[in-house]
Amino acid sequence: MSSPDRDTQDSCDVSQDGASCCGDDSGRDDPARSDGGSTSTAGDSSVAEFSVPDMDCPSCAGKVENSVNKLDGIVDIDPQITTGTLTVVYDPELTSPAAITDRIEKAGYAVDSAADTTVSYTVPDMDCPSCAGKVENALQSLDGVLSIDPQPTTGKVTVTFDGSVSEADAVRAIEKAGYEVTDSTGSVGASEGDATAESIWTSTRAVKTWISGGFLAFGLLFEFFLHAQNGLVATVVGSELFVADVLFLVAIASGGQEILRNGYYSARNLNLDIDFLMSVAILGALVASVVFGEALYFEAATLAFLFSVAELLERYSMDRARNSLEELMDLSPDEATVKRDGDEETVPVDEVTIGDIVVVRPGEKIPMDGVVVDGESAVNQAPITGESVPVDKTGGDEVYAGTINEGGYLEVEVTSEAGDNTLSRIVQMVEDAQSNKTEREQFVERFSSYYTPVVVAFAIVVTLGSPSVLGTTWSTAVVYGLTLLVLACPCAFVISTPVSVVSGITSAAKNGVLIKGGNHLEAMGAVEAVAFDKTGTLTKGELTVTDVVPLNGNTEADVLRCARGLEARSEHPIGEAIVEQATTVGVAERDIDDFESITGKGVRADLDGRPHYAGKPGLFEDLGFDLSHVHATTDGGVVTQTARTICDRNNCLDLLHDTVPALQSEGKTVVLVGTEDELEGVIAVADEVRPEASWTVARLRELGVEHTVMLTGDNERTARAIADQVGVDEFRAELLPDEKVAAIEELNETYDGVAMVGDGVNDAPALATATVGVAMGAAGTDTALETADIALMGDDLAKLPYLYELAHDANGVIRQNVWASLFVKAALAVGVPFNLVPIWLAVLAGDAGMTTAVTGNAMRLSRIRPESDPAGEPARD
Repeated sequence: MSSPDRDTQDSCDVSQDGASCCGDDSGRDDPARSDGGSTSTAGDSSVAEFSVPDMDCPSCAGKVENSVNKLDGIVDIDPQITTGTLTVVYDPELTSPAAITDRIEKAGYAVDSAADTTVSYTVPDMDCPSCAGKVENALQSLDGVLSIDPQPTTGKVTVTFDGSVSEADAVRAIEKAGYEVTDSTGSVGASEGDATAESIWTSTRAVKTWISGGFLAFGLLFEFFLHAQNGLVATVVGSELFVADVLFLVAIASGGQEILRNGYYSARNLNLDIDFLMSVAILGALVASVVFGEALYFEAATLAFLFSVAELLERYSMDRARNSLEELMDLSPDEATVKRDGDEETVPVDEVTIGDIVVVRPGEKIPMDGVVVDGESAVNQAPITGESVPVDKTGGDEVYAGTINEGGYLEVEVTSEAGDNTLSRIVQMVEDAQSNKTEREQFVERFSSYYTPVVVAFAIVVTLGSPSVLGTTWSTAVVYGLTLLVLACPCAFVISTPVSVVSGITSAAKNGVLIKGGNHLEAMGAVEAVAFDKTGTLTKGELTVTDVVPLNGNTEADVLRCARGLEARSEHPIGEAIVEQATTVGVAERDIDDFESITGKGVRADLDGRPHYAGKPGLFEDLGFDLSHVHATTDGGVVTQTARTICDRNNCLDLLHDTVPALQSEGKTVVLVGTEDELEGVIAVADEVRPEASWTVARLRELGVEHTVMLTGDNERTARAIADQVGVDEFRAELLPDEKVAAIEELNETYDGVAMVGDGVNDAPALATATVGVAMGAAGTDTALETADIALMGDDLAKLPYLYELAHDANGVIRQNVWASLFVKAALAVGVPFNLVPIWLAVLAGDAGMTTAVTGNAMRLSRIRPESDPAGEPARD
């Protein structure tokens, strides 16, 4: 089932009663919200998200979906088993979140309230059991109170309640009982849904499972070893019950309780899932044993115990996948130290507002996005950008929530709300990414809808036909049928793709790569061509001075001093680069008068009362200079062959035909500096190629990318120089934005999938046209995050091979999981009628084994790390 397009929604928040809501920019709460959901409108529909932590397998999702679909006004349902959430689009005039919550519960699943509040109240006069009883009774009168723990010895009462009760309501109830509340401390979100993976093995179901296993073991002992002690206990409807049979029945009762309960809800919601099939198998074995005297108690007990173990393993495996996302959520601290009225106070991050000054000491996490206003320190940005080397931060620099202050003291002015910072957007996009199903995931869902009915039909045919065709007894035929019922649910098959997608996407996020959907992950792993923007992608996007050639007796300092004076008032990036270089080397400033910009050619100004010029070679040709014959301030080492034929001096240069073209062939922009009478020097400026660019292109080729191309609006000579230096297969220069789009469309016709890598702003049309759009340096940039399908959060091109390798391996893992689970199920099913597959093998291999195997295989993706560039800086991971 398709999911709502969350990328079009401007807000998403958590309701007071456990469901988060997404909608249009009005953000209005549905007045009907109650008991698990708050909503906002999106057109004529509303969207509500419910936390259903026990919905951790495809059959669970099917039950919930079928139950909710019985309501009028349901537009769309998107169950996400990898996060345990259910997103419902509905007509608010026909139904409400309360009704949806009720249907979820009728499917046998609890809606976890993410906003349950636990508060400890100080009630000093509550100093005896009688007082505690009165306070407890007063609180119990409130609907929405979940638990009460009065402690008369300490004078405190701890209360947990949902969103329908406020702290003030609880205080009033205590006061009505005749007791004064003097203080309270609380925490939001303390709910039973926070169980860790380790607690699964000691949960109530686990305890029942271990009890079932114990009785099953004792039953086996009496059945096969203690024959003398395995006496007759009773006779039921003509069927004899021995000691072993009774032990098997106790094993069924303890281990099968949850199975039969879930099977009841499956039947109630007309859902042909594993719970229903296992319930039929267990009850069928019992009926065959009691009514027909086939003695299948052992098989039924084995089913109950092994399937309960399988369910525990499945929940454990799913929690491993969920924990990878929860680790992202845990990056941001819950509290912040804020300076207010000259004092420091610690407050929850939700209470920090834009403009507040947050204090961050060494070793602390930065709680909010902001700008450094005081102090300096190295900040570990790995949680956001994937950079393993801390980045120095000082006044005016941006910092992000969830990053770590390594050494110094920082004061940060907050620039975004807690729910709108970079980390929050990353977490939200990673959660939303699971709604964009891959093509394989859609195929699996379609296939699974046919698989179960076919196998169930096969089970019926085998059961009825085995006695006559294969000559088996009816008891054996029934066992064959029960075994096939166990194999009829495609849980491992269905879950094989989403767990791989979640593992890949969350692993990428931890390494500074944000993938906004499973479909984009799949597409990136299959691209055959990669197109790069030049400026800001293959190059650093910052012009720097690369060469200074002094002429006619001037020094480099003289040239830079004149150039600085001329360019100081220019706003052109070339001028800014020259001024920055002059400042770096410490040349003195000059008095400037009568500044004039000569459009398309350069600038003019009076320096210390004398006219000076800086600009293109053509500007000085217009002034009458012979650029083919100038004298360099050198020992003659740079004299050109052309100049040697026209001048007997050893320092002659031919700027027009040799020096300037040579610099331009290296991708540099040439600026001449001089007066009306004399050329003083040549300055070359270039956008420096990223040191990791050539390694990135070469590594992509090694990983299987067939074609790389650079698309740029720069001139052909510069483009050729950069392309040769980087090593791309092709370049296209002097392209306008629409021509870049046309180039991507042409590549799409030639290659099966094209990725476009750009800055996410200027290249937006090309990014949108490509099969996959990848934005560079998107951390803290809303536009880049929204534009691309994938965002490299740090300004690190070396992450691109990692991204391609991860996506390619993810596709491989998905294929392995899908076909392995399908093959194992099919092989087991075919082997059943030939007595090759006992029922315990069907449960362990076909259900528990494959579920654990596909999840473990998917988790391998988290081991992939960005590689190091052997010729430059290590790729940051």
